[in-house]
Amino acid sequence: EQCYGVAKAGENDCKAGAGTTCAGTAKMDYQGNAWKKVPVGTCTSIKTPHGMGSLTPMKS
Repeated sequence: EQCYGVAKAGENDCKAGAGTTCAGTAKMDYQGNAWKKVPVGTCTSIKTPHGMGSLTPMKS
């Protein structure tokens, strides 16, 4: 599933907000509008310095 807010800078799978195209475009760690593919059912249990992963985009 797509998990927002868990990717490190440059390691997102696709979409990192307006002005970005796809994979590797996250400009900062745990960017809220950048997602990474994770195993189904695990996203919201992934802890980051900014909270838990999200199934929907969130503010960075």
